[in-house]
Amino acid sequence: MHPFRALTYAVATPEQLARVSSPAYDLVTAAGRRRLAAADPHNVVRLILPGTSDAGEDETSSPIGDCDTGSAARAARTLAAWRADGVLVTDAAPALWCYRMSSPDGEETVGWLGAVELPPDGSTAVLPHEDVFAPAVEGRRALLAATQTDLEPIVLAHDPSAEVAEVTAVTVRRPPDLLVTDADGVRHELRRVDDPAALDRLSTGFAQVASVIADGHHRFAAARAHAAGGPGRVLALLTPMGPGGLRVQAIHRVVPGLDLARAGRLAGTGFTVTPADGDAEEIARAWVRAPGAECFLVTDGRGVLLLSSPDDAVRRRIPRDAPVSWRALDVVLAHHGLLTGLWGLPDDPSVVRIAHDVPEALRLARELDGVALLLRSSSPADVAAVARDGARMPRKSTLFVPKPRTGLVLFPH
Repeated sequence: MHPFRALTYAVATPEQLARVSSPAYDLVTAAGRRRLAAADPHNVVRLILPGTSDAGEDETSSPIGDCDTGSAARAARTLAAWRADGVLVTDAAPALWCYRMSSPDGEETVGWLGAVELPPDGSTAVLPHEDVFAPAVEGRRALLAATQTDLEPIVLAHDPSAEVAEVTAVTVRRPPDLLVTDADGVRHELRRVDDPAALDRLSTGFAQVASVIADGHHRFAAARAHAAGGPGRVLALLTPMGPGGLRVQAIHRVVPGLDLARAGRLAGTGFTVTPADGDAEEIARAWVRAPGAECFLVTDGRGVLLLSSPDDAVRRRIPRDAPVSWRALDVVLAHHGLLTGLWGLPDDPSVVRIAHDVPEALRLARELDGVALLLRSSSPADVAAVARDGARMPRKSTLFVPKPRTGLVLFPH
């Protein structure tokens, strides 16, 4: 990890940062983009999602990440104008940034923002664990090529380092340089560190550990494509694996136009399907939090079906030449056994949508006259095992939380 001269907003009060910052690009719906763009003319969403207009998108639109050459050029012009006008300013000296996120439930995650070298092919220094969707990678690559700036960090979970932990413990005692609380009540604190001795200790500590990509697979792939095999760096937030690091939640699937009765009939050819009585949202919220015998929960937002006991024919749909760590994942069974198997759907974002929490999944199922397929989360250890075995989980399998806020620190190349 290397220090870098960060690009930040010139006026950085908590209130102003709340107006100009944003969730990560792939969590922002069209309606959400309109709200963010209306909050402030300099909201970073105008850079990370430049190809979407401020009107004309319906409330059910999924996260919008595609970016073509024209919209990327528009983002580059906007970025250049904000820098020329002094809206964004560049640090005088390179630094690393200690980033602490405190959730309302008392959980804390502390990591470091820095410029991470892109590893060569075959390296195990940075391990992905999810598949990517090629058009989304190209959209992020076009944006990077036009702006020559990392507008938001990827997130890495690293092996333990006593050296890093010691510097972190000292740094978090200082008052933060940047502070904002997001709409979910997560408090984001950033502390700029340019002391040579501290930077040397951090660089030494991080050089001795390997990392797994927790968030930002498409941006990581875009950075590698932009570097075209040559040397390059990417903005990354490194957090520890395990205590003090990120937590994993499942990402759910929504299939528009598939009614619950047909979904149940098709699933019943390979699973035991049991209807559940009660309020769909209450049942779903309890189900995703608690372990149980059922593999999946399927709902149209009103009725609920529990799927369990997949038969041998369903399990044979999972490729046998893949590592055991990968074959054992529920999300793999969902994709190979149910979605592409019994439901006969292509793995395409226009056919199988994603939802980041239960309320969003149920809302989309109702509004799109379809069904939500709810999954339980994998553990961080499961994710790391898949990455180290060289396998890839299906796209958008894991939601690592909490998420860093976009727009607080940018990395101009």
